[in-house]
Amino acid sequence: MPFRLLISLGLVCVLLPLHHGAPGPDGTAPDPAHYRERVKAMFYHAYDSYLENAFPYDELRPLTCDGHDTWGSFSLTLIDALDTLLILGNTSEFQRVVEVLQDNVDFDIDVNASVFETNIRVVGGLLSAHLLSKKAGVEVEAGWPCSGPLLRMAEEAARKLLPAFQTPTGMPYGTVNLLHGVNPGETPVTCTAGIGTFIVEFATLSSLTGDPVFEDVARVALMRLWESRSDIGLVGNHIDVLTGKWVAQDAGIGAGVDSYFEYLVKGAILLQDKKLMAMFLEYNRAIRNYTHFDDWYLWVQMYKGTVSMPVFQSLEAYWPGLQVSLIGDIDNAMRTFLNYYTVWKQFGGLPEFYNIPQGYTVEKREGYPLRPELIESAMYLYRATGDPTLLELGRDAVESIEKISKVECGFATIKDLRDHKLDNRMESFFLAETVKYLYLLFHPNNFIHNNGSTFDSVMTPHGECILGAGGYIFNTEAHPIDPAALHCCRRLKEEQWEVEDLMREFYSLKESRSRARRKTMRSGPWEPPAEPGTLSSPENHDQPRGKQPAKQRTPLLSCPSQPFTSKLALLGQVFLDSS
Repeated sequence: MPFRLLISLGLVCVLLPLHHGAPGPDGTAPDPAHYRERVKAMFYHAYDSYLENAFPYDELRPLTCDGHDTWGSFSLTLIDALDTLLILGNTSEFQRVVEVLQDNVDFDIDVNASVFETNIRVVGGLLSAHLLSKKAGVEVEAGWPCSGPLLRMAEEAARKLLPAFQTPTGMPYGTVNLLHGVNPGETPVTCTAGIGTFIVEFATLSSLTGDPVFEDVARVALMRLWESRSDIGLVGNHIDVLTGKWVAQDAGIGAGVDSYFEYLVKGAILLQDKKLMAMFLEYNRAIRNYTHFDDWYLWVQMYKGTVSMPVFQSLEAYWPGLQVSLIGDIDNAMRTFLNYYTVWKQFGGLPEFYNIPQGYTVEKREGYPLRPELIESAMYLYRATGDPTLLELGRDAVESIEKISKVECGFATIKDLRDHKLDNRMESFFLAETVKYLYLLFHPNNFIHNNGSTFDSVMTPHGECILGAGGYIFNTEAHPIDPAALHCCRRLKEEQWEVEDLMREFYSLKESRSRARRKTMRSGPWEPPAEPGTLSSPENHDQPRGKQPAKQRTPLLSCPSQPFTSKLALLGQVFLDSS
């Protein structure tokens, strides 16, 4: 029996009250203006609750109205929400938060931090805010976007992550101590996404600062994963970064793997890199051959292609957005999206795991932490098709989250979608991603959706630079990166060589004339132009570039791999065959 029919047999709809702006009996689409204001109100209820009850901690605990540190003690929710403020049009609060972050965030702390989460949330959030600063009315320093306080903060945070990449394979550890580097005894087992989700942030950082080390380590990690794929073209879930041996061999598009595929595509577009796109397209063929069943994507054994887990994970809901917005596969994207939307309507949210044949949740994975992935796909699909069904998903998301999750101090994670029990946490991605994608779904004229009809021109030490023309690339935490910015702070090598040849010819001619006239025309020896990405303006020399310690050589760990038979590892938790 097809999976679609099995699900319809177990359908249990969550009935929610209809508000003004919801479709009426004639089936009219939700009113975007109405829901745009509803989403904005959701944001400020959560944001103000964080400021009043949780700052400077990382995240809000909405049931107890206090805060706690989760990913490293960075005031993480403030960093994650910063570019959302601008998208909602609040430039004054954006400006205030920029000052607060400069005064309060310190990366020289003895904290064990997730390399993956610090990159996507902190480095990505700071880079995005840096590139949007001028649009937000911040008085930027001379040399921007090639310099600036948020860029220096992003660079400092990224440098703290570099010791994790010092492994025999070039694939990073999952955790690093921000003060001491990789701890002795740190597990060498890292999820695939934790290895392959750096190229967007790190290539942007290299382009803006002129230091190639960031892009270099990100590319090496991507290539090591590519070289580790199975003979049938699949990658597993967790790998030993010391030996390159797969530990969890389940292949799919969801948790532990997801953003690796996402970053191959986004990296290819951002960097105009045909090789990265070719890698993704090869993976895409294998994924369709072995994991795709009736518009669902299952988990299979990476070497054999046999089904290991017929489950849908909520993190997989990004896939339709990737299909449509980045590779243009609208038909397949829409069919898969509608499957996922059916699950949403069954529970009023997406459970972390959903058993496809049974049409119900998986034990201990019944929660919904207000994830954005289905809404993200709806936004991309709506931009491509204009199908009002996608606005209906946005309406359902707003109604569900407000009905089930809203509490006095923000919005609480839903611990169990079956009975709507809540958990005492509001993840920072709720403000970075979920609310942002909802708002952009209902705001077709937002500057993020710019089609190139307007743009800003700025002068940099390397000449005129065009910014804000659209084509933003969202990192996996929904922080938009302006791809044009990558060309503002560097010249192509060929261009540099042409300039150097012209300069040598000019000075050679000048010297010949000076000898003819027996007169010195030069006050000092000529020096060749700086390397691409370095700044020569006096203003930039006066600006501190943050702490840049000498490159640390963290001793390589030699602890043996940890043998176990696994079914799947999710965010560090391994599910065993015997469980």
